[in-house]
Amino acid sequence: MDNTHYISTELLTFEVLQEIVAFQKTIALSEEAKVNIQKCRDFLDKKMATHTEPIYGINTGFGSLCNVKISNENLSKLQENLVKSHACGTGEEVPTAIVQLMLLLKIQSLSYGYSGVQLQTVERLVDFYNNGIYPVVYTLGSLGASGDLAPLAHLSLPLLGEGEVYFEGKKVHASEVLATFKWDPIVLQSKEGLALLNGTQFMAAYGAHILIKGYKLSYFADLIGSISLEAFDGRIEPFNELIHFIRPHKGQIQTAQRVNDFLAGSQIIAQPKLHVQDPYSFRCIPQVHGASKDAMEYVKKVFKTEINSVTDNPNIFIESDQIISGGNFHGQPLALALDFMAIALAELGSISERRTYQLIAGLRNLPAFLVDNPGLNSGFMIPQYTAASIASQNKQLATPSSIDSIVSSNGQEDHVSMGANGATKCLRIMDNLERILAIELMNASQAIEYRRPLQSSDFIEMFLNSYRQEVPFVNEDRIFHYDIEKTIAFLNSFHIEDELITLS
Repeated sequence: MDNTHYISTELLTFEVLQEIVAFQKTIALSEEAKVNIQKCRDFLDKKMATHTEPIYGINTGFGSLCNVKISNENLSKLQENLVKSHACGTGEEVPTAIVQLMLLLKIQSLSYGYSGVQLQTVERLVDFYNNGIYPVVYTLGSLGASGDLAPLAHLSLPLLGEGEVYFEGKKVHASEVLATFKWDPIVLQSKEGLALLNGTQFMAAYGAHILIKGYKLSYFADLIGSISLEAFDGRIEPFNELIHFIRPHKGQIQTAQRVNDFLAGSQIIAQPKLHVQDPYSFRCIPQVHGASKDAMEYVKKVFKTEINSVTDNPNIFIESDQIISGGNFHGQPLALALDFMAIALAELGSISERRTYQLIAGLRNLPAFLVDNPGLNSGFMIPQYTAASIASQNKQLATPSSIDSIVSSNGQEDHVSMGANGATKCLRIMDNLERILAIELMNASQAIEYRRPLQSSDFIEMFLNSYRQEVPFVNEDRIFHYDIEKTIAFLNSFHIEDELITLS
């Protein structure tokens, strides 16, 4: 199997993206990409040799300084100054997994041949990616409008031998790594700094990362919800396909089918029920989980378009002999999608916490707080507090970022998307959702033991047997922090074969 992915104009799908990351593939520029990059650079060099009029970002200042003409002998210094001056990010460091995606997506965008960069600049980014050289990027600093300026400046600094990178598990100055590989710093040519900094790769990388893991968590929400349904001695009728075919939302139908598949052959779900109905957090799993699935499908469509796009400015069109300044760097499509994704993930956590609450309430022949000798033992009382706290934080974090805007650059950039803030918030919501689902799994796996000797489906029993190897049944009070962390680790280790197909 060839473990190299070739950057080209072929559509980059989430399936391919996930394979690149999961199988730690190296990347290389295809011959097509090399030709496109070089042709565009040659065109720009010829244009600059004969063109005396100002062209934004190429021989002018930036933002509200767009009317300041820069002499040809200072064009390289102009681009270097741009990268350095815009590297003013702060806050927490961006996770390495997302920086890796930022590099990949920046290379992809520059490869189409509309940005005017040097071939050696893109090749150096490829070298960074393949050698595990990940620039230190910070979460705060982008308005998500003129591109992700500050984060992408930090991503680009190491090209100049500036800034810090992670290499072989250590944070070092970029100049040390360049010396290790005997690389000279890149001397930026006209337009290059702007091509590197204009773009949506910070938001896009966050979105891609969140989508890939979000689909996995959506699967776990269905599976853990099914275990909770069993533990609560719930009814199967709300998952009958007849109900969903007369309200045929795709996600709703998919969720009901998945739950039916999970519960096929279960003795617990098949036993006669004394109650007529279940609470909404069980009965409406298809409708609630399904709505989140449909939202994620919309988000996936937006980001699939974005990661296959050119998002810097200005853009160079060789065939029409034009250099056009526009606004492809504006993150509004991503900002709205990230806010939608945040709400969808927060809702999966909200309904999960409600199922946890029902399981500890001492209903349907389950002991209060799911433990023997309640009173002497507090049992699962406080894990529900934790889930409630996290679910509440998610609701606060899900307040949309895209409805905000602050004027910048002396009014030249007078409407911004705030999509970068939406991206970082959405990641926190996703991580919180994982914690909430872990707590639900702890409760559901404990509660289902009180249904013995009845068995659930073969699949659920297999899943629970694997889980019990990591987190045993609770006979008496113990430190639940460790159980929560072990449960999160278990979910992260569990590989779901069909999710690659779902993401394509």
